[in-house]
Amino acid sequence: MAQAERIFGLREVTRVLGLTAKRAAQLRRLGLLNAAGGYTFRDLVTIRMAGALLDSGATVRQIRQSLEALRRQDPGRSPLTEMRLVVEGQRVLAQTDRVKFDPRTGQMVLALDVGVLEKAAAATLTTGLVRPLAPPPAQAEMWFERAAQWDGDPAHWEDAIEAYEKVVAVDPEYAAAWNNLGLLHHRMGHYAEAQDAYEAALRTDPICAEAAYNLGSLFEDLGELPASIRHYRRAIELSPDYADAHFNLAGVLGKSGRPREAGEHWRRYLQLDSASPWARIARSHLEGVEDE
Repeated sequence: MAQAERIFGLREVTRVLGLTAKRAAQLRRLGLLNAAGGYTFRDLVTIRMAGALLDSGATVRQIRQSLEALRRQDPGRSPLTEMRLVVEGQRVLAQTDRVKFDPRTGQMVLALDVGVLEKAAAATLTTGLVRPLAPPPAQAEMWFERAAQWDGDPAHWEDAIEAYEKVVAVDPEYAAAWNNLGLLHHRMGHYAEAQDAYEAALRTDPICAEAAYNLGSLFEDLGELPASIRHYRRAIELSPDYADAHFNLAGVLGKSGRPREAGEHWRRYLQLDSASPWARIARSHLEGVEDE
């Protein structure tokens, strides 16, 4: 039986994506955020992509006009997850692997720096090497965005892994790509590969709390509880208000026969998140600890 897709509430989306009040208001104007909630992982990708456009200088009006135009051209399309939108000067352009065009008019845009091209051609002649058309940082970001579009769909996990591997091949210091690569291997049961990727994320960014948390989760899945506790604690040291780390650490401490320590983290979790369905689970565990 197929596994049901996870649905996120508005509070979870706000927390996961770190939305400010201003950004949330902009997303509501774009019709991407509403109080009813019920967001899929694909919706989270769409919201994140819209936020990236806003960060790049696009206005809400520009993004809305571009999205409306793309939806008119193909009503079944989800523009921000199926196509890359980029800000160029005062315009928002749609970009595929082959072309770049203005979504409002459909007119293709030719962006060619002849001087740069001539220099690259001359360098190729002298060295015998074909140089990348985009500088490594741009290549890394391109592959990261492509991987992020794929990693929510199990049918494309292999594609996402390949894309994240290209990111870290171009930029070995890209901690977020290492972390996400680890998550995909973890989901697919490739535990050794997942551990290697999480540890690479922490080597490149020693304050990456998410990678520490994910290592805790990995070792918990492997039944190695002392290692799991150690990594969950590290995640909390790096991010003291990391609610999920408190929740999982409490659970592992409970399974390890350390109920009083677990109770401390159930209480802290409830201070950070008292209204979600997970809070009911935390309360039930806490009541069991306090009854002892």
